[in-house]
Amino acid sequence: MSHVFPPFEPEETAHPEKARPKRRRSIGFRGREVPIRILIPSMFTLLALCAGLTAIRMAIEHRYDIAIGAIVLAAVLDAIDGRIARLLKAASRFGAELDSLADFVNFGVAPAIIIFTWALGGLRSIGWLVVLAFALCMALRLARFNVSLDAPDQPAWKSEYFVGVPAPAGALLVLLPLYLEGIGIPPGIANASPFVLGYTLAIAFLTVSFVPTFSGKLIGQRVAREYVLPVFILAVLFVAVLLTYPYMTLTLGSLAYLAVIPFSFVSYRKRAAQAKQSAQAQNGSRTRKKEQPDADQRPSV
Repeated sequence: MSHVFPPFEPEETAHPEKARPKRRRSIGFRGREVPIRILIPSMFTLLALCAGLTAIRMAIEHRYDIAIGAIVLAAVLDAIDGRIARLLKAASRFGAELDSLADFVNFGVAPAIIIFTWALGGLRSIGWLVVLAFALCMALRLARFNVSLDAPDQPAWKSEYFVGVPAPAGALLVLLPLYLEGIGIPPGIANASPFVLGYTLAIAFLTVSFVPTFSGKLIGQRVAREYVLPVFILAVLFVAVLLTYPYMTLTLGSLAYLAVIPFSFVSYRKRAAQAKQSAQAQNGSRTRKKEQPDADQRPSV
C-alpha cells in the first residue's frame, strides 16, 4: 500500500551543482529514515512564516503593536534558523527554498500591508502602488540573493557585507514611522502620507540597491571565555529593554542602522581598494618572476 504523503527527500546540500554525483537509488528507498536534525531548521522557518501571517491579520484588525511584534519575532526566527542549519549541518535545498518563500511573506508582504492599512489606505491606488513597489523590490532582492549563492566563490572579506539592505532589516526599517508614532511623535507628522510614501520608496530602493551594508553574520561565532558572562548579561538586558520600551528601542535601532550605512559604504570601498592593490602587487611579482630566467636556463658566459 502506497503512502498518502510522498517521502521527504531533502538534498544534502543547498547547492546541488556543488554536490557529488549521486548513485542511482534502488526501488525500495521509501523506508529510509530522515534524521530529525534535518527538520529542525525548517520548523523554525515555518514558525517565522506563522508570525508573518499573524502580522498580516493583526494589520487588518488595526492591532499594530502586535503586528510589529510578530515582524520582530519573524526576524529573530529567520536569524536563528540559518545558524541552526549550519550548526547541525542540516542545510538543504528544500530548506533554502522554504526560507526564501517565508522571507517574502514575512518581510515583503506583511510590512506592506501594515503600512497600507496604517497610513496609505486613504490614498487608495497611489498608496497601494507604493506598498506594491516595496513588496516587488523585496521579491527581487531575495531572488538576487538566491542567485548569488550559486555564484563563484568570492573573497572572504566580501562575506562581511550584504549587497543592499537585507530583507529582515528592510522590513523593520520601513516600519519606522509607526515607531515614531509609538514614542509620542504627533500623528500628523509620523503618519503624514507624503512622508510615508517617500520613506517607503526610499527603503524599497535600498533593498535592491548595490549599496554595501555590514553583514553581521560573522559576529558572535566565537566569544572569548572572559566575555561569555557579559554577553549573556547584555543579551538579557537587550531583550528586557525591547520588551519594556519596544517603540523606543526599535526607533533607536532603526536610526542607528540608517546612520551606519554610509560607514559601511566607505569601509567596503576601502577594503575593495586594498584588495585591488594587493592583487596588482601579486600579479606584478608573478610577472617579474616569469620574465626572469631560471639559473639553469641562463646563457653561460
